[in-house]
Amino acid sequence: MFEMKETIARTAVCPRCGKVYTDRPAISRADNKTPLCPDCGTREALESIGIDTAEQDKILRAIHGNMSS
Repeated sequence: MFEMKETIARTAVCPRCGKVYTDRPAISRADNKTPLCPDCGTREALESIGIDTAEQDKILRAIHGNMSS
């Protein structure tokens, strides 16, 4: 039998960038507990492997471009 689950959209403010987001949060690599917006979580991951800010911006644009298709 098909079971329907209710999802509740929650909003939060990212402590790193200050933006409001509703997606599932990422967990900060800095302290392993602070929830971040998905973009800041991606940025922290990319920073951890030495990717500079300009390249991070390109990667995030590609991610967002692919999500809207």
